[in-house]
Amino acid sequence: MSRPIRAVVITGNGVNCEKEMALACRLGGADEIDIVHIAELLAGRVRLGDYHLINFPGGFLDGDDLGSAKAGVNRLLYAPVAGRNDHLIDQLRAAIADGKLVIGVCNGFQLLLKAGLLPALAPDKARQTVTLTHNEGGRFEDRWCWLQVDPESPCVFTRGLERLYLPVRHGEGKFVAESAAELARIEEKRLGVLKYCHPETPLPTMDYPWNPNGSQGAVAGICDESGRVFGLMPHPEAYLFRTHHPRWTREPGLPEEGMGLWLFRNAIDYIRSDLL
Repeated sequence: MSRPIRAVVITGNGVNCEKEMALACRLGGADEIDIVHIAELLAGRVRLGDYHLINFPGGFLDGDDLGSAKAGVNRLLYAPVAGRNDHLIDQLRAAIADGKLVIGVCNGFQLLLKAGLLPALAPDKARQTVTLTHNEGGRFEDRWCWLQVDPESPCVFTRGLERLYLPVRHGEGKFVAESAAELARIEEKRLGVLKYCHPETPLPTMDYPWNPNGSQGAVAGICDESGRVFGLMPHPEAYLFRTHHPRWTREPGLPEEGMGLWLFRNAIDYIRSDLL
């Protein structure tokens, strides 16, 4: 009998999508799902390495003080874990090196970028080289967007997918690389997993409102070179059922299963076939 697939959803300090993400993990096939407050991790009572799938949900981490997720990143980097000679960033890097999966959504995506875990192309694999900054329009965006999936991306979460329709809700979602060379490296390695696109064409677009924030290269989500660390601004956990669709009463024939669930099912299938 195979070992149970364990997922952890990290909450606290302004995170507010933890229950939806935990449900997505369960519907995707995880056997054990723990919602864990960041304080439990810092107290050393829970270890990230004990899980196969590590989830960083969306919300308003630390009230977005200092910029989105910046205070949260400092906590990962510098707050010591009680009774141990390490930090949470060390646990995360060890879990990734051990083949575990990590996903960050919205605020969680911001966290992974600013921690240097994505795209992780710098020589030391730790320096931040991209960011998510204020939307081009200067206002909070709450809308549903079409997303093109790169079929040649190494991302294990998007295997077999072509297009997704998911909601965004953020004020700081504009993807920006530190240089044109860094953006080119991301494109060359096919790490730009998701691109904002027009409803009637699969081509990436910079046009508003289809690209809601003005992201460079129309990037909505990226992964690392292993394909096992993935971050995106749209919320897959917000589209798990037909009734989550904004036009579910007006569009007959919608499948009972929401598109967001596909990402979590892919993750669990990968864990079952490649990690256990």
